[in-house]
Amino acid sequence: MRITTIRAGLAGLAFASAAAFGAQAQEALNVGANIGNVPWEFQDASGAYAGFEVDLVAEVADRLGRDYEIVNIPFNGLFSAVQSGRIDLAISSITITAERLESVTFAQPYYDSDQSLTVAAGGPASLDEMADKVVGVDTGSTGDMWATEHQAEHGFGDIRRYEGLAPAMLDLEAGRIDGYISDIPALLYYTKDKPQLKVVERIETGEKYSMMFALDAPLATEVNDVLTELKEEGVLADLHETWFGAAPDEGTSTVTVMSMPTLQ
Repeated sequence: MRITTIRAGLAGLAFASAAAFGAQAQEALNVGANIGNVPWEFQDASGAYAGFEVDLVAEVADRLGRDYEIVNIPFNGLFSAVQSGRIDLAISSITITAERLESVTFAQPYYDSDQSLTVAAGGPASLDEMADKVVGVDTGSTGDMWATEHQAEHGFGDIRRYEGLAPAMLDLEAGRIDGYISDIPALLYYTKDKPQLKVVERIETGEKYSMMFALDAPLATEVNDVLTELKEEGVLADLHETWFGAAPDEGTSTVTVMSMPTLQ
């Protein structure tokens, strides 16, 4: 019995060594993220990275049999980081757009969103009251694109650009900007326990979020297949309920298997 146990232990050790060798053969994924983008990727009370997309990346990496490392990069720097190969993929509630598809590749979307206007209590009640006011946006984001495109229409006095939600919120509360335009799920999550701030208007843009890769990167197809599995097994729906407190709506990209986006 003793000899059998030793042999079993040695066999197990050999198996573990082989598994470790296989894991080393697959390099860890370098994942770029704009940390501070609540509830998608941020630091929790212990300093660890947390969020919907952090959990999603962990699940994807596990199913690919790879470790991963998250690199904190300002949102606008994520695009050059994937293009240069500094990172393998990027997350940060990144909207799929035709313009972006010219230079990067996206896996299928997993979240539907719009933009929003957030103000301090007692501030403007809508976009109609933002004439001659200062609006804040995240540099290079779809909120930045929308505000720039509609500046003349709404008469924004100035557009001030930030690297993440936290510094913009500080300036909003301090009165240095009058409103902040950004993704509505992030702002609804951020302001839910902050009566001094309020999301006053949804700006319909029909955005869909996904993971971003270098143009035509084979990894994008691998991840896309994993996202299909996660949707079919209900894992993405569970993540949505964990982070947003409700099941995703039927027909949304969180629960519906979709094709990888391409230029038409």
